[in-house]
Amino acid sequence: MKRWNSEQEAREEIKALVAEYYHDFKEKKPWKEGDRITYAARVFDEKEMCSLTDAALDFWLTTGRFADQFEKEFAAWIGVKYAHLVNSGSSANLIAFMVLTAPELGERRILPGDEVITVACGFPTTVTPVLNYGAVPVFADVTVPQYNIDVTKLEAALSPKTKAVMIAHTLGNPFDLKAVKAFCDRHHLWLVEDNCDALGTKYTIDGETRYTGTWGDLGTSSFYPPHHMTMGEGGAVYTNDPKLHRLILSFRDWGRDCVCPSGHDNFCGHRFDGQFGELPRGYDHKYVYSHFGYNLKVTDLQAAIGCEQLKKFPGFIERRRHNWDRLKKALSPAADRLVLPEPAENSEPSWFGFLIAVKPESGLKRNDVTKYIEDHGIQTRLLFSGNLVKHPCFDRIRGTDAYRVAGSLEVTDFVMNNAFWIGVYPGMTDEMTDYMAKIILEALDA
Repeated sequence: MKRWNSEQEAREEIKALVAEYYHDFKEKKPWKEGDRITYAARVFDEKEMCSLTDAALDFWLTTGRFADQFEKEFAAWIGVKYAHLVNSGSSANLIAFMVLTAPELGERRILPGDEVITVACGFPTTVTPVLNYGAVPVFADVTVPQYNIDVTKLEAALSPKTKAVMIAHTLGNPFDLKAVKAFCDRHHLWLVEDNCDALGTKYTIDGETRYTGTWGDLGTSSFYPPHHMTMGEGGAVYTNDPKLHRLILSFRDWGRDCVCPSGHDNFCGHRFDGQFGELPRGYDHKYVYSHFGYNLKVTDLQAAIGCEQLKKFPGFIERRRHNWDRLKKALSPAADRLVLPEPAENSEPSWFGFLIAVKPESGLKRNDVTKYIEDHGIQTRLLFSGNLVKHPCFDRIRGTDAYRVAGSLEVTDFVMNNAFWIGVYPGMTDEMTDYMAKIILEALDA
């Protein structure tokens, strides 16, 4: 029977075997024509598998040393003071909104019936927390070819009940942060950036360049497999505000008042001498709940993967930009029949996908085009909900004051009926992007 001299020696041998396993069984084979091209895929190597194995051998399972490492390194990379891991990007949006309902925020606290400006052309979990809490989403229209909020509609969407703006950057292309941030500052509104589809995008305001997600009061990210980097499941909420940082921890960790890290007791040194609510004095601080929260923590297994993904991430961003640029050039001859995407002014996008709209005047129909593309082995996606208010989930509140539409959603409906997108993920080769462009051009004449 094999005997090791130390646990560390055992770990290193196990990880060496895992690395061999990766190269023998999991290493990606070169793409060849006829292979399906998905809109996204995990890009990883033996390092992620070995890091995951390291965490598994710890058998800590909940949030631990790898989560601590990732939060510190991610916060330093994106440029914020505080970053907190959660179990998904949807949970990140839930936490980001819920912290704004905390009593500690005084007059700025969002209450049921207060309004939050957003868009209907996007992913539902940007809006779901607002509705579930009893606040009122106010939907503004978008613009094409940026597919982000039309900032000329912001003032018309405003009311005395408006407390926040919560919107996503679309497929890596940022919304007009300069205009939106100025609007929020002018009216003393919270700004939540759903950065789940734009991690790594840069935006410049008045000569200062920052990553998206860091211009607002709160930013959120997703680490689901199709996203810019992955933990399998996972997400993050980040901020520079110390009060919001403290609230994030509370809502993420059951709503408790205590800030003890997982596995630690009496971090504050006052576990048994406080007075909280109507509890008896000295009630164990680890079981004092200042908010109605959740358990939305990430596991160390997921975080261990993220630690290695973060090292690769700058290269991922560059490859996404390369693939997007190559597609744009290859499809430019079809600009008379397709609306091709354009980066937002003052931005350097970290593209999540390549978004296309079929021009109705061309006589082409989006579904005919996407069927041809899919039949030739290329995965397509619509721009998420298209127009969220037309979905069955709105049937129970349609015609009520649970939401409001500011003006018309004419462009949103155009996107719903005519737009689709294909991937630019960093595992794509030039041969794959060239094949996608060739098939799309064929689809226009099919």
